[in-house]
Amino acid sequence: MTTTNRRTVLLGSAALLGATMTVPVWAQDKADPSTWDRIASTKTLRIAAVAGGAPNYQKDLATGTWSGIMIDLANNLATKLGAKLVITETTWGNAVLDLQSNKIDIFFGLNPTPQRMKVISFSEPLYKNAYSLIAKKGFSPKTWEEMDTPDVTIAVDVGSSYDNLVTAMYTKARILRFEKAADATLAVQTGRADVQPQVVTLSAGIVKKNPGIGHVVVPEPIKGTSTNAGLRMEADPRWKNYVDGWIADLRKTDTINTIVLSNLDKLMNIKREEIPAIVSF
Repeated sequence: MTTTNRRTVLLGSAALLGATMTVPVWAQDKADPSTWDRIASTKTLRIAAVAGGAPNYQKDLATGTWSGIMIDLANNLATKLGAKLVITETTWGNAVLDLQSNKIDIFFGLNPTPQRMKVISFSEPLYKNAYSLIAKKGFSPKTWEEMDTPDVTIAVDVGSSYDNLVTAMYTKARILRFEKAADATLAVQTGRADVQPQVVTLSAGIVKKNPGIGHVVVPEPIKGTSTNAGLRMEADPRWKNYVDGWIADLRKTDTINTIVLSNLDKLMNIKREEIPAIVSF
C-alpha cells in the first residue's frame, strides 16, 4: 500500500456526504468510534428530547409522537444524512450527561454557558434568541439598567444562562435562585419575585398559556443569546464540521426562521405579531 493510501480512507456513504470522498484516517478506539463513523455505519441519528418543553419539544402522550422546533431541525438533519432519527427522552439537566456518555449524537437547544463549554462541544448558533422578562402585573421595566435596585427581585433557575446573565449585570437587585425554571415562574405569579428572565420564545408561550402569571417585557437594549446544538467532545472534527455546514445552509434559505415561527404558531398559538417587533430570529 502506498503512503498516500495509508493516510486516507474512502467513506463510502453517499447519503452522508452526497458523494464518496477521501478523508483523513482518525485514530479511534473501535469500541468507541467517532460520532461521524458511528452515524455512517449505523445510518441512525440519535437525539434526546425533553417532554413538556414546547415550543422546542412536545410529546403527544397518546401516540408518543414528538414535535417542536428542535424535532423539526433534527428531522431535517437526519434526512440530509440519509439516517433514521432515534429519539430518547431526557431532561434539560441530563442532556449534557447524555452527550458525555455517548448516549446521543447531538442535542438541540442548548446555550453554550461557560460551565457547559468545559465538558461538551457546541455547534455554530442555530438562531439568536432575545432575552425577555416574565414580569408581574403592573411592573414594566423599559431598560435592564433600571432593575439594579434593592426594590427589584429577580427569579432564575440556578446555573442557567439566565442566572449567569443577572449575576453579571446586577449588584443591588435581589436574586432568588430555584432548582427548576417552573419554580421561578411560580415566584413571579405569586408575587415573591418581580420578574423572571426567559428567552422570548419561552416567555411568550408561558404567558400565552397562563395570562395570570403576568406579561412579557423586552427591555432595551436588546440582549441576545444563542440557541446551539450540543455535541460530544472528540478529536475527530468531521461531525462538528458537518453540523456547522448544515446550519449555514439552513440560514441561507431562512429555513430556521420558518421552523421557529411555525412551531410557535402550531404548538403555542403565538402569532408573529404577538412577539415584540424588535425581536427577530
